[in-house]
Amino acid sequence: MARIRQLDAHLTNMIAAGEVVERPMGVIKELVENAIDAKATRIEIQIAQGGIESMEVTDNGIGMDREDACLCFERHATSKIHSAEDLWAIGTLGFRGEALPSIASVSHLTLLTNNGEESTRVEVRYGQRQSARPYPCNRGTQVSVSGLFQKTPARLKHLKSVPYESSLILDVVQKFALSYPAIAFRLIHDGKEVFRTSGNGSLQEVIAAVYGRQLARQCIEVRGEDMDYRIYGMIALPSQTRASRNYMTVFINERMIRSYRIQKAILAAYQEYIPAERYPLAVLDIRMDSHLCDVNVHPSKWEVRLSKEQQLEYLIRQTLSETLRAHMQAPQVTLSRTEEKVEIQSLFEAQDSQREQVREDSVAAQHWKQRQQIASASPHASPLPSVSEQTTVAGSLSEEQEQTLQPVRPQRFPQMQVLAQMHGRYILAQDEQALYIIDQHAAQERVHFEEVEDRFAQPHPQMQTLLVPIVLEGSGAVVSRLPQINEVLAPMSIQLESFGQDTLICRQLPSWMSEIDEQAFLQDVIDLWKEGREVRAQDLQRHRLATIACHHSIRFNRVLSLEEMQQVIEQLARCRQPYHCPHGRPTFITITEKQLIREFQR
Repeated sequence: MARIRQLDAHLTNMIAAGEVVERPMGVIKELVENAIDAKATRIEIQIAQGGIESMEVTDNGIGMDREDACLCFERHATSKIHSAEDLWAIGTLGFRGEALPSIASVSHLTLLTNNGEESTRVEVRYGQRQSARPYPCNRGTQVSVSGLFQKTPARLKHLKSVPYESSLILDVVQKFALSYPAIAFRLIHDGKEVFRTSGNGSLQEVIAAVYGRQLARQCIEVRGEDMDYRIYGMIALPSQTRASRNYMTVFINERMIRSYRIQKAILAAYQEYIPAERYPLAVLDIRMDSHLCDVNVHPSKWEVRLSKEQQLEYLIRQTLSETLRAHMQAPQVTLSRTEEKVEIQSLFEAQDSQREQVREDSVAAQHWKQRQQIASASPHASPLPSVSEQTTVAGSLSEEQEQTLQPVRPQRFPQMQVLAQMHGRYILAQDEQALYIIDQHAAQERVHFEEVEDRFAQPHPQMQTLLVPIVLEGSGAVVSRLPQINEVLAPMSIQLESFGQDTLICRQLPSWMSEIDEQAFLQDVIDLWKEGREVRAQDLQRHRLATIACHHSIRFNRVLSLEEMQQVIEQLARCRQPYHCPHGRPTFITITEKQLIREFQR
């Protein structure tokens, strides 16, 4: 008796659904991606009970004829791949041909579509097509899904609460909006609008809709490129941090992805500006030749495989670091009279007619025409928007709203005059525009850190031979990689030797290391290699130099004279990066005179 048999189409679709559609959020993601690939400029999402009861995605894209409307429910049927060569140059968001048949196998699905010549309604109930007939509807496509997982209770019981499922849907829609600021998105939950963007092309306006207007003002534009990669996006100043890494949003050719290594590269650029266990806000779109990116590695398309990944990581670190240095400033204190929370609807009330007026402007119309021409050829090959283009398109906002969203510009280091010391911890100073509160310990840490950094960056540091060599316990795998370890340690003039099958030995060290625990430092390097983690010489050295600077700085509860306090400020002003200590904490904060006037209701 044969034990192996071929599964029928319905069962294979249900198995595929388990990979593609884990919860309502997965359905929304697949349907919105189809709408974007159909060149939609407006996408509306309606959900009931967190999508568990029903979901509906409506777009104004190119639509389908009757034949395609029926064929799209066949497994592995797609308009986006025609040959094997296309797999190596994916230029769309969907490509596997599994989403619609997989969703339809575990739900009651209705499709309405109009391609401008004919309109069709197709109904599929848990994998069985019920009807396909002409039906009047607007240009574009509408997909309605209800009763998700009702006939697969094992899946249904794994869904969580309505607020949780709806929050996941809101998050994925917001990510789409951040990736496609030129598309108008609207999300309605249980009859109430919860999110909307105007689709006028301004990334900063979308950030305001997602994270709030105050944070959007603290965002700065980043641009960078090399021979293979281009980076565009916006990042928040270090004064705006979060407790979770989920605020680092990354897109590859406008496709939302999850990448630990890219997030790590973003964090590396921020490491001297933010404290440990805090994370920045960043929205980055990385463009590259599609041959460098394999998107066919995960059913739900969250993960990709990149060629030249280290090159990309270096470009991200370099671009973000240079941008942050150019825009660095002291954080301003937020006093009790915070900005009134603004409803999303009031920020983005631009009507279609107003947007058309903006597009008729000579520069904006040219920009819009270019984007439309490129989108008609390939919706994912659109060029990165220039600063002037963003400014022009953003004109759809009112003058007051546009001023509110203007990013904060970098300041020159203020010419501070000491006033007093507070509690033996903080120095109070002023200039013509503001009051400054300086953390005396953090300020001295920055001064001493740059002093020791310069001293230890000498090409030929003074070396000392150890009377008793340092012996390090490793493993056979670590010892076998000794050349790579020594390559990392070479910038610090440190060299290790093998001493048996699983032991390393160090015979001499730079003199500056006498101020730290040399054994612990070198053992940390070995342990990192054991764990297979990336080891960078500058990160290792920076941590130790920060420790030295901390030990040599003015402590809290030490009373300083006016001359000593003024000297601290003058030393800080001469630093390359005077706004943060080596651990990422601010060295001083600012309270402007305008804030004081408002607080005292003058």
